[in-house]
Amino acid sequence: MKLKVLLDNCVDDNTGITESYFAEPGVSFYIEDEGTKILFDMGYSGIFLDNAKIMGLDLSDLDVITFSHGHDDHTGGIVRFNKEVKSDAKIVCHKGAFEKKISNNKSIGMPVMLKELEEQYNVITSETPVKISKNITYLGEIPVTMNFEPRYEYRFREIDSGKVIGDSMLDDSALVYEGDNGIYIITGCSHSGICNIVEYAKKITGKQNVLGLIGGLHLFNPKEYKVKKTIEYFENEKIPEFYPSHCTSFEVRATMYNRCGGKSVLVGMELEWK
Repeated sequence: MKLKVLLDNCVDDNTGITESYFAEPGVSFYIEDEGTKILFDMGYSGIFLDNAKIMGLDLSDLDVITFSHGHDDHTGGIVRFNKEVKSDAKIVCHKGAFEKKISNNKSIGMPVMLKELEEQYNVITSETPVKISKNITYLGEIPVTMNFEPRYEYRFREIDSGKVIGDSMLDDSALVYEGDNGIYIITGCSHSGICNIVEYAKKITGKQNVLGLIGGLHLFNPKEYKVKKTIEYFENEKIPEFYPSHCTSFEVRATMYNRCGGKSVLVGMELEWK
């Protein structure tokens, strides 16, 4: 499996990437698994398309588009994508990704409604795992198994009656790649709890050896109990390729680098997992 970082919060930090890429608070990964071409998230504004062009990637022949969840820093780019790219890809995500999400009386959710997308794409909404390529599974709804990662409400969502309630982020999901000797996790924001995600990936695949992880962890204060327990969890996991990014604060990433062996994530970075 090959993964290219089309978009993240950070660009070059003198680690060897020489192209001039664009960055913004968001995530977009391009993935290839034995001939299947996958786009995981689209960032906020659509500048992932500019980065893809610089990388020489043609996104018109994607097989699958999948969204980690419905927030606009992961789905907003679909507006520009629909205008500039003709794609026959199928879309896989949780049905909750299309709910109206709100913060400070402003919409922060998917900018395109489900009915509109269904006119152009084969849209598969699932709460349960979906195999999207030979070795990659979209995990669907993540169960809570770690007592330090209870499900919490993050901002708000509007339900059918028009009532605004707390958003439990049931739509937050991730991908798992089954390699030769273990599994690799690809996540967007980990609102469901990154340790919950890893444990569910182990359960779904039946494999306990986690060899790699990349994506946002939604952790900000290394002194918080949840963050401390998460770092302890990853210390015990000893993941060889550990790439916390996006919604993971500098302080948390620095702590993880020191204790868990984490590595930087930069736009333009390429990974190859077997």
